[in-house]
Amino acid sequence: MESASKPDDETATEGTLHDRLLDRWGAAIVDGTIAPGDRLPAPDLDSQRPSRTVTREVTRVLESMGLVTVKRKVGATVNPCRLWNIYDPQVIEWRLRGPDRGRALHELSELRACVEPMAAQLAAGHADQDQWARLTRAAIDMVANADRADGPDYLRADETFHRTLLEASGNAMFSALGDVIASVLSGRTRHELMPRKADEKALRLHGDVAALIRRGDAEGARHAMEWIVDESDRAVEQMTRKDSEDSARAADKESSES
Repeated sequence: MESASKPDDETATEGTLHDRLLDRWGAAIVDGTIAPGDRLPAPDLDSQRPSRTVTREVTRVLESMGLVTVKRKVGATVNPCRLWNIYDPQVIEWRLRGPDRGRALHELSELRACVEPMAAQLAAGHADQDQWARLTRAAIDMVANADRADGPDYLRADETFHRTLLEASGNAMFSALGDVIASVLSGRTRHELMPRKADEKALRLHGDVAALIRRGDAEGARHAMEWIVDESDRAVEQMTRKDSEDSARAADKESSES
């Protein structure tokens, strides 16, 4: 006898509950609402109660991210942040949504500063024709969307450029950081930390990096990439500071009116 399968609407509902529970627990762990050593709370989603299967699956995902440790007769307890997989794109997103956003962005910028200039230098000796063409096309698309640098088309081109750069380095470990770098770029856009208009020098240097890699100029590509990463960090710091100042002014206004 064939086992009965769940109706499509029930499966979709459980999938939605899975994503919501994962997001609620994960974000609460990362922002400190659920502290290290605490057990995961009851899985309550605005009066909706996820099934045990959903709860177990979400717990396994959190365990795979290093956010919790599961032991028999104890359940799932939250790990200290030193055990988290902070390169996981979802963990990065939770950090960017929390009170630790500024620090997370700066740490990610420091990672980029260590990796991407070296990737550009290596790419000058390893990039093939297809990779050079993708870098060039991405740089052109960024210029085409420069007046909408906070939009999806610019983001898509920016992500393509940086993913391709890491791949073109010929270093598999650099290439594996593609999702991490993409998380930084998409997080800046999602959290409104991108200017409306792209920096003109940064745009030109993206094109220069592609051309320098094509010519095999390793030092030139490295220096241009260093400037791009530094400019990105400065821009994010400026936008983050402005965001904090705006929030503080709004809080002061609300307090004075109450």
